[in-house]
Amino acid sequence: MSVKQISVFLENKPGTLEAMTRTLAENNVDMRALSLAETKDFGIARIIVNDVYEATNVLKEADFVASLTPVLAYAIPDEAGGLHRLLTSFTEAGVNIEYMYAFLGSKSAGKAYMIFRVANTKEAENALSARGLKSLSQEEISLI
Repeated sequence: MSVKQISVFLENKPGTLEAMTRTLAENNVDMRALSLAETKDFGIARIIVNDVYEATNVLKEADFVASLTPVLAYAIPDEAGGLHRLLTSFTEAGVNIEYMYAFLGSKSAGKAYMIFRVANTKEAENALSARGLKSLSQEEISLI
């Protein structure tokens, strides 16, 4: 199953990122993962949250430009070589990664979590599933 990532376009000036996080905090939206990419004039915050529809609505109500993108999420062992083994499966399945980022869960769980943007999430998920890999659902991400 794919997970919905929210991409928020932010003007590259002081306080813009803080305004976005304030909007989410004031509306009890919990961020699970965050990636920030920037150019000279704007940035893109890519976030995974506990309630994607609430977050999208409150961001748009606060005049942020936000869009939803399907991404794949996988749990990996939090150990040396954990990511490498997962990426080997991607290579063997012929899946190209456009971008990725990580987030941590509880250290006691012994897992790290990776978010992947690929060209075709359904095809990639099927190819990886055939290799015994199970992607996380939106609900599972919300519980981490």
